This record gives sequence, structure tokens and C-alpha cells, in this order.
Amino acid sequence: MKSERFATAIVLALTLVLIACQNGQKSEIHPPSPSDLKGNSAAAKASPSGGRLAGASSEGASGAFSCKGTIESVSEVAVASRINEQIVMLGVEMGQRVHKGQVVARLDRTATEDRIVKGRAEVERAEYQYQNILMGQGYKRGAFDQAPENIREMARINSGYNTAKAALRQLEHQLTYCTIQAPISGVVTQLDAVLYATAVPGETLFRIVDTEHLKVCFDILENELRRFGKGTAITVIPISFPDDRYQARVTAVSPVVEKSGMIHLEAILTPHPHLMPGMSAIVTLGSEVN
Repeated sequence: MKSERFATAIVLALTLVLIACQNGQKSEIHPPSPSDLKGNSAAAKASPSGGRLAGASSEGASGAFSCKGTIESVSEVAVASRINEQIVMLGVEMGQRVHKGQVVARLDRTATEDRIVKGRAEVERAEYQYQNILMGQGYKRGAFDQAPENIREMARINSGYNTAKAALRQLEHQLTYCTIQAPISGVVTQLDAVLYATAVPGETLFRIVDTEHLKVCFDILENELRRFGKGTAITVIPISFPDDRYQARVTAVSPVVEKSGMIHLEAILTPHPHLMPGMSAIVTLGSEVN
């Protein structure tokens, strides 16, 4: 009898312990109340990102615009030789300013002058042959003008006179290639020529950059095109001189949208000692007063 009562008491005690454990677990899990949800929503609205991903740009909302541009020369020319001759005079140095028409290099004239002498002798020989042909047809020396033009033309062709004259003119013109003049005014850059080296036709001796006529080139996204056009005012800030401000107006808009969705624009700049071709700059929309 006692053993039955003892077993019953143990079962009741275990039951009470299980019930107490279940009640303890339920009390640890609290579903969010409506006031909690409202509080979280208000906190999200008050956060700087407004619930968006961190780092999202607000540039579109403010209407501001800036991009990176490059300052370039309006005109840049590669100076090269037209003939294969030795450089006997090099009158420029890196960074030197030159003027249009200035002699900047000379090539050896000896070989070309020798060919000119031979060319003149060939013309004399062909002219003598031309006269012999006309005299053989009954025309006297000094009266060749009496011969019809078609006969004289055939005599010039058969004697080689026309060919010799053309070759001589070509050699005389080639002699002018021995004197190289600056095609534009500007500053010498990329000096590859070496005195007494051989100039090879087509190979650049040096470049001349016109630093008096500059432009800024920059690219915009296609969706920004409505804000730009010819005459749009911009401000250019060189990265090397961040305190400088240069006003300009768009002078060219590319009619083609690149595959990347970018459109190329250009604006002419007023020359300044701080501005050099190749500089990077920040381009902003509108004018800024210094």
C-alpha cells in the first residue's frame, strides 16, 4: 500500500516538473507588438539612408553634375621626314616653342644634289635626241616651232625628253624636303630625332603641340544629354590647381552614343599658364565665380 502511494507521489512530482518547464520556455518567446513595429518603422525613416542601401548617391535628386575631363590641344602635329637622309641639323629641343615656317631640321643634300646634276644631263641628252628626230623629218634647227604640235609631241615622247624633264622636276622638289619647317606654331614634345641619325620617311621626328588653343574633353551619360548642348556653360577645375576655376561653353557634342552609353563633349578653353595638354580636370555644370 505504501509502495503504491510512493509511486503515485513520484508520478505527480514529475508531471509538475514537466509542466513548469513548458511554461518557462513559452515565457521566453515574445511576438512583436504593434507598438514595436511602429517604432522600427520610425527608426528606419529617421536613418540617414532612408532604409536604402548604404552608399546610394543623391546626385540625381540635387541636380548637381560633375565628371572627369581631359585638357587637350586643338592642334597637334607629328613632324616627319619625307626622304631617307641623314639629319645634319636639329634646331629644336624638348619644350622649345617654335613658330610656323621656322626651320627646325635639315637633312643631308649631297645625294639629292648629285642626282639633280645627273638629271640635268639626262634632259640635255633627251633634248638633243628630240632635235635629231625633228631634223630627220625635214625641219631645220631653230625652226622647230614650224612643225605641227602632234609631231613635236611624238618627238618628245620618242626621245625621252618628257620623262627626263619630269624626273628632274621631281628631284628638284625633293631637294626642298631636306629643309624641314614647323607646320604650326607651338611647343616641341616627344623628341625622337637624334642629330646625325638617318631620318626614315614616315617615322616621327618630334611633335609640335599648339598650347595656345586648348579644349576640355569629357563624356556624359546618355540620360544627362538633355542638360547639355552647344553653348552650355561649364566650369573646369584642374586637378593640379584645385583653386583655379575656368569658365567655358560646350562647342561640340558627338552625334553618336557609344556602346557604353556615353556621349563625348568638348569645350574651348582660354589659354592660361596653368593649363597644359594632358591635364586631368573636374567638369561641373554651370558657371562658378572665382
